[in-house]
Amino acid sequence: MRVGAEPSRGDEVALPGLTVETAPLTGTTAEVVALAVRSVDGRPAASEDAVALARSLGLHLATGLERARAKGDAGEVVELAVTDPAVPTRRLLLVGVGAGSPLHLRRAGAAAARRAAGAGTLATDLAAGRDEAAVRAVVEGALLAAYRFRAEGAGRDPRTAPVGGITVHVGRGSPARGAARAVEQATVAATAAHRARDLANTPSQLKDPAWLARQARDLGRRAGLEVTVRDQQALEAEGFGGILAVGAGSARPPRLVELAYRPGGRRLPHVVLVGKGITFDSGGLSLKPREAMVPMKTDMAAGGAVIAAMAALRDAGVRSRVSALVPAAENLPGASALRPQDVVTHYGGRTVEVLNTDAEGRLVLADALAYADAHLDPDLLVDLATLTGAASLGLGRRHAALYSTDEELAVGLIAAGESSGERLWRMPLVEDYRSAMDSDVADLRNTSGDPHVSGGSITAALFLREFTGGRPWAHLDIAGPARADRDEHEVTRGGTGFGARLLVRWLEGLAGRPS
Repeated sequence: MRVGAEPSRGDEVALPGLTVETAPLTGTTAEVVALAVRSVDGRPAASEDAVALARSLGLHLATGLERARAKGDAGEVVELAVTDPAVPTRRLLLVGVGAGSPLHLRRAGAAAARRAAGAGTLATDLAAGRDEAAVRAVVEGALLAAYRFRAEGAGRDPRTAPVGGITVHVGRGSPARGAARAVEQATVAATAAHRARDLANTPSQLKDPAWLARQARDLGRRAGLEVTVRDQQALEAEGFGGILAVGAGSARPPRLVELAYRPGGRRLPHVVLVGKGITFDSGGLSLKPREAMVPMKTDMAAGGAVIAAMAALRDAGVRSRVSALVPAAENLPGASALRPQDVVTHYGGRTVEVLNTDAEGRLVLADALAYADAHLDPDLLVDLATLTGAASLGLGRRHAALYSTDEELAVGLIAAGESSGERLWRMPLVEDYRSAMDSDVADLRNTSGDPHVSGGSITAALFLREFTGGRPWAHLDIAGPARADRDEHEVTRGGTGFGARLLVRWLEGLAGRPS
């Protein structure tokens, strides 16, 4: 029985067509079939139905696994060619699901979809007999791995195009309504990630602050959000000194994007999200080396993730009131650029001595955080930024650093990171390091002035905390996982969209916390 078809939403996002079936996989007409292979004591094991299906295609599953020395590890793929001209299936994929956890199933779904690239249809039993969380993980992985970005005018190779359609067989015993709901949730999350990736991957010759603001306005209006964009004149009139200082070296002026989601209903926490939106970061007068500058079109990845998450809230059924601020600027070494030892007056009047113009993200975030505290009255305040190389040095490319002044907020974000696959690692706010930010000529320095204090990600977080007004706050330094050098599991090369799925998952489950 078919229980759902074509749930893909997102007019500007192309996702493979999705169908959920409770009927057995036997008799499928899909061009590619992916069968689940578990790992049991380090050895591969498949279901009796999978063995029977392989036999019907003229293949001996156990022999194929043995020849490939397969273990059934999550994301492992053994491909067998189908030579029988009487059946429509041409390829059989034996896909490892490891221990069957959501993390492993997400990787399995991604591996199946990526290996099926160029095919018209894929059918899989990876979610068969499993619960809603498992179905969601398989579908999320498949949809995330099917992402492709092509610059305008670039050619498309049909051999590497995403698979056209995916049928997920969940088994006769699975509740139809639950499976369909899981697919819908996965589609919403994947759409958010695709949008965030598109924003991050767009070349900066197109992606100036005004462009990013237009994308936010277009997405926001389609998603039922209130959208306000402050241009340079408005920023000057209202005193957003940090955003203006960072954008002063570019001929393309800065913007501040404000989005608001107002679902109505009973009183729930008001969440304010803040995302760094530096559309290109040369380092300013503290110029980066060429190699470090190459990926800097993605320095607005956090702002893109926040915009994409906001655009998904209505479809995700989020009931909390959510606002978002994305300060957008280009950090370039133009004639009017910010100089080392300049003093910046931020929104609200706090002053900052600039020691390093390449520590610009915290300057624009400081304005946004101070504005949120003064005017938006958040119950919870969360910022995201590709802020420091120190975070990626410490944690690598698979975890973001989490700093928080509120235990419940931190626990909720970590849980959302685990369930979404966008994982966080809690880091300390070391009070002994705070004095390193003291300045002789201003309230603060933007980087440590003490040669004996390193911990660059920690001192950056301590700097931002100064602008939060003592509210429950979390800072996510996503410099490591926001971009990738290669495809891996559900992550695709380039901007990864990190943070969009995490935020949606966290906000979906936030209703239990009182305001």
